[in-house]
Amino acid sequence: MRQTISAVLILLSFSYSAFSIDMSREIDAAAAKIMPQVVSWRRHLHQYPELGNREVKTAKFIEEHLRKLGVEVRTGVAKTGVIGILKGAQPGPVIGLRADIDGLPVTERNGLPFASKETAEYNGQKVGVMHACGHDTHVAMLMGAAEVLAGMKDKIKGSVVFIFQPAEEGPPAGEEGGAALMVKEGVMDNPKIDAVFGLHINSRMEAGTIAYKAGALMAAADWFTIKIKGRQTHGAYPWLGTDPIAVATQVYTGLQMIVARRSDLPTAPVIISVGKINAGVRENIIPEDLTMAGTIRTLDSEMRKEVHEKIRSTTQKIAESMGATAEVTIEEKTLVTYNTPDLVKRMLPSLEKAAGKENVDEMTWVTGAEDFSYFGTKAPAFYFNVGGMRKGQDPKTAAPHHTPDFMIDDSRLDVGVKAFANIVFDYQ
Repeated sequence: MRQTISAVLILLSFSYSAFSIDMSREIDAAAAKIMPQVVSWRRHLHQYPELGNREVKTAKFIEEHLRKLGVEVRTGVAKTGVIGILKGAQPGPVIGLRADIDGLPVTERNGLPFASKETAEYNGQKVGVMHACGHDTHVAMLMGAAEVLAGMKDKIKGSVVFIFQPAEEGPPAGEEGGAALMVKEGVMDNPKIDAVFGLHINSRMEAGTIAYKAGALMAAADWFTIKIKGRQTHGAYPWLGTDPIAVATQVYTGLQMIVARRSDLPTAPVIISVGKINAGVRENIIPEDLTMAGTIRTLDSEMRKEVHEKIRSTTQKIAESMGATAEVTIEEKTLVTYNTPDLVKRMLPSLEKAAGKENVDEMTWVTGAEDFSYFGTKAPAFYFNVGGMRKGQDPKTAAPHHTPDFMIDDSRLDVGVKAFANIVFDYQ
């Protein structure tokens, strides 16, 4: 009897393995077939980028593609987001696959024949608009995965939710947007998603490769504003007033000492960067007020709370010691992007099928941030990087993200398409 049960288990295991291998090969063939179209989509999107919460044409482009595939489509989600729901032939889990769709207020200068010439208004200024973070490739890869999976829906157990998310780079001032608004509007609940996956192109990783990390991957990003109030006086008689600029220099040093001397850096990195200081109207007048603002990056939730408190107390005590007052405001922008360790372990073979085991490596955490983190509050999540650098290029010479010279080699976008498709079948 035991021998019979063992034989059945071995047969079932073999059958599952064979099915998995066959699907991987079928996925490879389907991805190769549509690759020219994936590249074409990416280049079209790159040429016509739109800013967050304004991705009207981009959303329409995605919607039309999903409708051609016979996928259930929802539009206007979180303002300009698009959701596609593909129902498999058999019952099973619900898997979410996400791509962000917005561009950045950056003027492109890399000389590509399909470079963006778009402009828009951002914070009251006319700016160039560019896919300077590769979201165009994310959209194209998810559109490709949707087409591959739609062609195999009779073999899918469960459903796939394609999440095309607006405003990952942040909504316009005074507006809600991004992943947080999508979660608020119930994207993860109707249907209820069992696991959610996302990817990001990386301009300093060679095309054809994948990098991943279990646990904390990307930092929580918060913005802070410090308003210092002193007492205005003539620049020739500084002792008659309280100089908020002098206070700000000490506050700046104090903030860096939080990082250098008051944070347990072996546990996780901490970064505090001041990006703006505004004060004064004339060279010989010491102003009464000063505003400084910046960003906080943390990779541990407890350290995040501690750093916020240290920023408040350090700033206020320094100001008080110099006869000034200070008001500190901290706006939480994104959470730590956390990859569920068990899910990473389970789905790693899917990435290896997509890129080849030799092209999949573990990475260290990064201090960049991603609002994909909000999806991870509702279900186990896995977010990974896909290479987009020209083969053989020195990563040090590759333009970083969010810059005018940012450039992606789109010859291996099939890796992202295959990763998404393999994940769907391997999770079943």
